[in-house]
Amino acid sequence: MAIVSYIVLTLFFILTPAGVIWLCRRFSWLDKLGPIMVLYAIGMVVGNIPSMPEQLKVLQDILPNVMIPLAIPMMLFNSNFTASEAKLQLKVVVSGFLSVCLAVVGGYLLFGHHMEQGAQVSGIITGMYTGGTLNAAALQAIFRIKSETYLLVNSYDIIISFLYFVFLFSVGIRLFRWLYGERGRKISEADRVELEQMIESGKANPYKTFWTKSGIKELLKILGITLVIVAFSAVVALLMPEGWFMVVFILLLTTLGVVCSFIKRVRNLTRSYDAGMYLIYIFSLAIASMADFSNLDLADGVNQILFMTFAVFVSLALHAIVCRLMKVDADSMIISSVAFINSPPFVLMACAAMRNRSVLVTGLGAGIVGYALGNHIGVLMAELLSIL
Repeated sequence: MAIVSYIVLTLFFILTPAGVIWLCRRFSWLDKLGPIMVLYAIGMVVGNIPSMPEQLKVLQDILPNVMIPLAIPMMLFNSNFTASEAKLQLKVVVSGFLSVCLAVVGGYLLFGHHMEQGAQVSGIITGMYTGGTLNAAALQAIFRIKSETYLLVNSYDIIISFLYFVFLFSVGIRLFRWLYGERGRKISEADRVELEQMIESGKANPYKTFWTKSGIKELLKILGITLVIVAFSAVVALLMPEGWFMVVFILLLTTLGVVCSFIKRVRNLTRSYDAGMYLIYIFSLAIASMADFSNLDLADGVNQILFMTFAVFVSLALHAIVCRLMKVDADSMIISSVAFINSPPFVLMACAAMRNRSVLVTGLGAGIVGYALGNHIGVLMAELLSIL
């Protein structure tokens, strides 16, 4: 019986994105929402159905950890990079870290100081929203806050992150592009033509030729190269000191994906980006199914959920303002915000929603810096707020 449950649930996660893509192309109102938003909604509904089989929890742990390492190199193979990328990275990192820290301080003064271990929770939130869940877990071990409090932090984060994505993917992207000017990005005529072609190709069905003879042959090449990159990155990361695995793993995946993009034969594997995007659709469905509303305790955790909501949305607003002052384009601002608030795995999802692969490395780079420095900033924040 358990095997049957595994098979049924696995098929659900793998095939549902294909059905959603078909529906989005058939109904314009669904297409406006986009496959990711639809999959998020489906996942949250499924995750809160009573008496779901225990095998769902197992797949929720496995699928995100498998999909993202495979998707990162795939989505980078077709990328083109410019010399200005390093300068842009510095701007978004400075803006993002500053915005999160200011938002957390404001949230602590309004809500956090009413909470038990409020300064330590603030440190965890800072690490979480400059790095990711990995940093939050490390900081929880450092501060030794109650497990119940940490569980609520994670539960609230899933819900607040969902609301963050709803805002970004429904109106946020268009709003920031409008506020920043035309797509918020100054580009050359050649880049403009390429961008328009990318957007137009996104409207066509990129998966139509996947199961042709040439499509299958190309997909096997893509998978083979990707598996070599993932295996090498994992082996090297395992040799690193404890706590550095994820930082090194993501860094190597990104670096090797970028290196391969300069190899003509790899860059000409035109289906790699869309193959990676399909893995992101599976990831989105799996992540959304983890939102368990039964864990929410609004009566006892009202200050905590208000604190985290304030930190997320105020940091987004501050990041938008600072990036605008630094003359950072809208798409780079958005993708870096996603990297900080949600961590690098979600960068690929946002890139797909924006239909702009040119900012992929910007987001992944910002997220890697967040992974590396999130623990340090979280500890400093907790120490600072504990003396207030």
